[in-house]
Amino acid sequence: MNSDVILETRNLTKVYRDFWGRPKVLALKALDLQVRRGEIFGLLGPNGSGKTTTIKLLLGLLFPTEGEAFLMGEPATNVAKNERIGYLPEESYLYKFLNAEETLHFYGRLFKLDNAERKKRVDQLIDMVGLSAAKHRQIREYSKGMQRRIGLAQALINDPELILLDEPTSGLDPIGTSEIKDRIRELKDRGKTVVLSGHLLADMQDICDRIAILHRGELKELGKVRDLLTVQDVTQIKTRDLPEAAVAEIEAVIRRHGGELLAVDHPTTTLEELFLRIVRDSELHPGRRRVGDRPGMPADGDGDGSAAATPAGKAS
Repeated sequence: MNSDVILETRNLTKVYRDFWGRPKVLALKALDLQVRRGEIFGLLGPNGSGKTTTIKLLLGLLFPTEGEAFLMGEPATNVAKNERIGYLPEESYLYKFLNAEETLHFYGRLFKLDNAERKKRVDQLIDMVGLSAAKHRQIREYSKGMQRRIGLAQALINDPELILLDEPTSGLDPIGTSEIKDRIRELKDRGKTVVLSGHLLADMQDICDRIAILHRGELKELGKVRDLLTVQDVTQIKTRDLPEAAVAEIEAVIRRHGGELLAVDHPTTTLEELFLRIVRDSELHPGRRRVGDRPGMPADGDGDGSAAATPAGKAS
């Protein structure tokens, strides 16, 4: 296997059988893919597409019906390789009576980390996932989003080379999702390889270098995110403060060359970016609130009339 390839599957197939041994569900069909060192790779697909089955096969938690998989040069069936892997399952199975510190110390002992190194990593990881203020609370008191955070920290306690994250942003609000994506980017900057599994398109688009799209157990598409999302037969030209006369001239040029002007509009942001901007602005300007749209006035109240945003508790 190429030294730049940290994960490879060849004809990887998994068939679930019924009580009598008869084929019941074809969960994964002849999957061939490679993941390179240092990249963020996304396994994308709807529920039931084979994503979780693939991860379990890679970890050796399931045995393939056909084909094989290799991680870091070792067969996936060799569980010893898991010491160099971090894994966040779709549902975190944590001991509810432990707090965050106790949870990470428990998993650190499983990897036989010495006391000094274990304490150092526990403190760093709790701070990294933003649970410093809640590190002494029992896991049973955590929201689902907080449990995902401590689950991510648990997956990193052994400082793994390869990190497998199954639905890492499940249960997180947009702020928490943004923070987790930032942490994943930091892992890549440190030379780690991250494989994400999920069905939230925006999360994959933001951080993955390449993605594989699965549907009903089959690989349907594979490539760089930018290449897959680029609409090749549409040319986009961006400019600033272009007068209407110039737009008309450009349209005439396009028609003269046999083209068609599809649209002249302004770029848009995403709902996630809008939400994060509003929350951050609210933190910078506490008490400001939205009253509502008024005819002839900007929605944010920046016009010449009375403001559309007033301090909380004041009459509008």
